[in-house]
Amino acid sequence: MELRHLRYFVAIAEERNFTRAAERLWVAQPGLSTQIRRLEAELGVQLFDRHTRGVDLTDAGQLFLERSRAALAAVDAAGATGRDLETGTVGTLRVGIATSTRCRRASALLARYARERRGVQLTLLEGYAGTLWRDLRERRLDAVIAASGSASPDLLRLELGSEPWVALVGVGHRLATPGPMSAADLHGERVAVTAHRDGATYDRAVAHILAELGVSAALVPTAPGPALYAGVADGDVIALTTLAEPLRDDVLTRPLVPHQTLAFELLWRDETPAPVLSAFIDVATLREEQAAGVQTPLAAVA
Repeated sequence: MELRHLRYFVAIAEERNFTRAAERLWVAQPGLSTQIRRLEAELGVQLFDRHTRGVDLTDAGQLFLERSRAALAAVDAAGATGRDLETGTVGTLRVGIATSTRCRRASALLARYARERRGVQLTLLEGYAGTLWRDLRERRLDAVIAASGSASPDLLRLELGSEPWVALVGVGHRLATPGPMSAADLHGERVAVTAHRDGATYDRAVAHILAELGVSAALVPTAPGPALYAGVADGDVIALTTLAEPLRDDVLTRPLVPHQTLAFELLWRDETPAPVLSAFIDVATLREEQAAGVQTPLAAVA
């Protein structure tokens, strides 16, 4: 049995007529009839009831039609593998997300890419920016989304806008009141930093924003991730970040006044990225153009 036999059979089953199927397949009708008789002999079943008006499927033919269509669809899908890889519609994309600060546009970007490229396995890894940049250079990651300004110049980048700084305060802290927080309120407070070599970018950003605000505060090394927010909830430290939404009920988010922002960027290695990454960059570029009010041709949007 060959694939052409399945295609012949499906065409006849759909046309219910050998002559019309032969015309559709561009083959001679006598040869088509011969091939189907050989197929029936190989299967040991009769696939068609033949009559003067054409043919009807037998019960065996109906079952074989379902299986033939499934087999041909699988073959067509396998045959499209190279094309899908070239166009970036299938594959694997590994993106690193820096954890100490967050970019809301990154969430929207990832959601849109996942929606438009359902055949791509999108993997996210979270960690300190320094760890992610090292993994990017060593090709354990394809791209990184992090705060701007500290990645090596050999990496390619796309600006992703900026996010406002906020303060995270435990609900039992004296500064746990609704509304914006004045910079003067931070004087003398204990402010969390990582004190980790791979968290240096975040630590510098915190020190810089405090200096910009003219604030003298104690920088306190804290454990990363959930442990940091536990310290905030306990009232031990205040955390500065760009994460706008509260992480837990016992932590309050307060905007800083005067308003200060932190810029973000998408980073990758190669001048000619792999198709799945190139598609990700294209989606990010389109989102930034739309955010900036740049008119995008309809063909490009499609």
